[in-house]
Amino acid sequence: MELIKTENIIKTYQDNGVPVHAVNGISLEVNEGEHIVLAGPSGSGKTTLLNLLGALDKPTEGKIFFEGDDLSLKSKKELSDFRLHKLGFIFQAYNLIPVLTAMENIEFSMMLLGVPEAERHQRSESLLEELGIAELKNKRPNEMSGGQQQRVAVARAIINNPKLVLADEPTANLDSKTGGHLLDLMDKMNEEKNITFIFASHDQQVIERARRLVKIKDGLVDNE
Repeated sequence: MELIKTENIIKTYQDNGVPVHAVNGISLEVNEGEHIVLAGPSGSGKTTLLNLLGALDKPTEGKIFFEGDDLSLKSKKELSDFRLHKLGFIFQAYNLIPVLTAMENIEFSMMLLGVPEAERHQRSESLLEELGIAELKNKRPNEMSGGQQQRVAVARAIINNPKLVLADEPTANLDSKTGGHLLDLMDKMNEEKNITFIFASHDQQVIERARRLVKIKDGLVDNE
């Protein structure tokens, strides 16, 4: 079943008055349950494409459809609701809220969705246990290693069973062993929960795990 479809999307930025096409006409179809890696060098357009797919940014031209809905027709409020209900994000810099504990960070989106407190606690504690980081539940980000923070970020991204998780260089700040554990975890979520994953990465370990590799070069899909 088709989850995402892009039609000739272009994203143009101005660099000292000179237009730069960060994404330059990409058409892509993603089916539910896929595990895709967007691979390419820094500056190739991977992160820009990821931000467009996650409705964090809008294309200058072209259309993006999610489950058949044209995202360009949605209001800011509708896009915010779409991200909250349908998507999970894993950022290179983790983006955990520094004043909240691991458990509070994981529960934050559930709180926004109005999930009752008892259910929030049960679900987050269960997931922390599943990810092998139950001992972190009362720790704040500055009390955790990079690998631990990234696992909490993964838990936060998947706690609501989103349709799609977008991960931008998820292993960039991790050693190869910790990165491998993280990839094992996301493989498991993909297989057991049918969550669709799209990674942007130039990490060879991530690329080798891809079930589908989409090479990006100069803002375009590189079919060579």
